[in-house]
Amino acid sequence: MPKDLNPDLYQRRESEARSYCRSFPTSFVRASGSEMWDAKGNRYIDFLAGCSSLNYGHNDPDMKAALIEHIQADGIAHGLDMHTEQKQAFLQTFEDIILKPRNMDYKVMMTGPTGTNAVESAMKLARKVTGRRNIIAFTNGFHGMTMGALAATGNAGKRAGAGSVSLSDTSHMPYEHAFGQDMDSLRIMEQMLANPSSGIDAPAAFIIEPVQGEGGLNAASGDFMRGVARLAKEHGALLIVDDIQAGCGRTGTFFSFEEMGIEPDLIPMAKSFSGMGLPFAALLIKPEYDIWKPAEHNGTFRGNTHAFVTARVALEKFWKDDSFQKELAEKAVILTTGLQAVADEIQGAKLKGRGLMQGVDVGSGDLAEDICARCFEKGLIIETSGAGDEVVKVLAAITTPVALYREGLEILLEATREAIANTKMAAE
Repeated sequence: MPKDLNPDLYQRRESEARSYCRSFPTSFVRASGSEMWDAKGNRYIDFLAGCSSLNYGHNDPDMKAALIEHIQADGIAHGLDMHTEQKQAFLQTFEDIILKPRNMDYKVMMTGPTGTNAVESAMKLARKVTGRRNIIAFTNGFHGMTMGALAATGNAGKRAGAGSVSLSDTSHMPYEHAFGQDMDSLRIMEQMLANPSSGIDAPAAFIIEPVQGEGGLNAASGDFMRGVARLAKEHGALLIVDDIQAGCGRTGTFFSFEEMGIEPDLIPMAKSFSGMGLPFAALLIKPEYDIWKPAEHNGTFRGNTHAFVTARVALEKFWKDDSFQKELAEKAVILTTGLQAVADEIQGAKLKGRGLMQGVDVGSGDLAEDICARCFEKGLIIETSGAGDEVVKVLAAITTPVALYREGLEILLEATREAIANTKMAAE
């Protein structure tokens, strides 16, 4: 196996669509917990965690052991949507550990293994249930790269990937405080939806992220989320809460909306749903809306049995009681304190997000990029977020030990100071 990075090969053979490898130009060979190592033996602290696909860290030993045991026993790898012991065990565990303790009643639809497929299925089902076409989405939202999910996405750069095709049947409304603290987004939506001349068609659904992971870590308040839920109900629309990036403990609870007093009709899940970074996505559906006909929305890889194995172990290991949730709350305080120290170095900087999904808006995409590049040179993998990539975003595994969190935050602080000093020198 080649160990040295061969940039010419990637330039020659891999599509120009590649992205993260441009920010982290090395060849990774090993990972454990919240650490990665490259071919030269360099160690990196991982504050990206597969964009929240690795909430429980790289190669969790219990998930890995269960998966190896399953494979060595010639367990099913690909089963379409046929019955398997592993799927049954996952569904039972999900019901017992996640749904019942929260008094939640949802059917679990195994979609294709990507988050965007879960979103597509939610949008399709909402239109099927209501007989309407329009989906209300929000500024700075990100829901996926396929055509329906992309239509609900706000980012101009992502939308440009569709070429000249119209991204239709969606209406975008301002997210909470999208255009300043004094703007009442709920009031604007109320007026637009009540005005027969607004040009907004009756909605099939509202789709919203409680925390906009790619949009700049904008975190909606409980009041705003309850207001959106109320509007959906008043207008006969379904409420889709996209918990793909913010779910699975990222904000401190398994679902990011648990403490907001809302009951979504549809919940797309993916990323860390498998527990180990394996492809696995699902749509949680209130039973009364599960009106699909057999195979009406299917997919070849909706039966990833390996993911059923690791997902079950993740639920049993981390969510059978509230001890892990208490640990997350303690870590969130440490993260906030560390990021505030970074923000204090930059005039006008502010904290964004909540829980273990936080970052610093440094006010400039160039500055954020410089900070992240310097972090990588010092052994920290971290990325940006926001419409202008102006937010330095921390998405470390939620199992990251406190000492490792502190080490990574110290690197971030040091890199920030260097980047600011460099900016000042360039201005002189």
